[in-house]
Amino acid sequence: MSTGFFGDISKIKYEGPDSTNPLAYRFYNPDEIVAGKRMEDHLRFAVAYWHSFAWEGGDPFGGRTFDRPWYGDEMGKAKLKADVAFEMFSLLGAPYYCFHDADVRPEGKTFAENTKNLNEIVDYFAKKQEETGVKLLWGTANLFSNRRFMAGASTNPDPDVFAYSAATIKTCMDATMKLGGENYVLWGGREGYETLLNTDLKREFDQMARMLHMVVEYKYKIGFKGQILVEPKPQEPTKHQYDYDVATVYGFLKKYGLENEVKMNIEQGHAILAGHTFEHELALAAAHGIFGSIDMNRNDYQSGWDTDQFPNNVPEMALAYYQVLLAGGFTTGGTNFDSKLRRQSIDPADLLIGHIGGMDCCARGLKAAAKMVEDGALSKPLSDRYAKWDSADAQKMLRGELKLEEIAAKVERENINPEPKSGRQEYLENVVNRYV
Repeated sequence: MSTGFFGDISKIKYEGPDSTNPLAYRFYNPDEIVAGKRMEDHLRFAVAYWHSFAWEGGDPFGGRTFDRPWYGDEMGKAKLKADVAFEMFSLLGAPYYCFHDADVRPEGKTFAENTKNLNEIVDYFAKKQEETGVKLLWGTANLFSNRRFMAGASTNPDPDVFAYSAATIKTCMDATMKLGGENYVLWGGREGYETLLNTDLKREFDQMARMLHMVVEYKYKIGFKGQILVEPKPQEPTKHQYDYDVATVYGFLKKYGLENEVKMNIEQGHAILAGHTFEHELALAAAHGIFGSIDMNRNDYQSGWDTDQFPNNVPEMALAYYQVLLAGGFTTGGTNFDSKLRRQSIDPADLLIGHIGGMDCCARGLKAAAKMVEDGALSKPLSDRYAKWDSADAQKMLRGELKLEEIAAKVERENINPEPKSGRQEYLENVVNRYV
């Protein structure tokens, strides 16, 4: 049933590349078969509740610019917000959504009141999911907005904050399981430091690991079948975030024996802030066996912070989905639009148009990536570059069957004097451009 917020806008449909209708898909055709699978099943789109419905359009220099009828800390407003949210999911045909607890429930005066409010909304969501068929990709806890978390959550110097955070995570994991969520995400919004003058790094790492171990233990205790994901982010708001990038997080997981239990939710904007490309972070996660899901957005390259704009750079997205496909595609993960409107985009239709454009660009990127995989456009040159490693002697070196002195003797005996070969970067870049 329509809430009236989007006026008379009807369900967004695929109209093809020649369409000029801003409320239609030009490239995202959910039922189109790409690499043997429906496009919808490849991309597994999700809408982020926080940016689309909780964010008010403010910035450091000014307050809210959006005028939404659900703003306010009352249960009736929260349910209206849910009504509009699920209407939007349905209009877009988005199969999933994601949320933090604080996005969806009124803020209570106590932890018990927060939990009561969350449970009431979860029951409401369950009915909405049944009515619409929309599912939960992942849930998470907001452990960064309230002032109690100003010095971190699991890494806080106050054990009471650690305990409050643990309790909040439990309620959010319970909510995620009840709603059939396919993953549970932890993002350490303030798990980092402002200055080393008041920070004990080893203590804080140990605390963060203890929290993550408890999450994994509780997952098994309640029978949650989803994947636990950690989302790396290098900076903002703290000077140095402990979950800086995929490599940093993997080192942390390995140190504390969690590398087989936890995977990565990787965001494009966070990869850029860390000084990497999106495809680098995806490829590294896949190489370590910890690739899980993605947050899709883009940054303003003239700004040094996380602007969370809707994605529109198809060549970048093609390379990202190329890595996703090489990793075997999504299993429990998907493409979550961790993207928000610009603060001047105040019309309800802008919410739809932003997602439509992002979904179209993802579709174009996916199709280009799938074609590159099918044609062996990049894999064949890559295989050729490393082909000599397939020889028997090279494999002996790799397996450790030749000692250092034996290798040295072989080089001298056979007068091995290799000449460098071109990496052909320009050729490969031109190959990619043929597909995008």
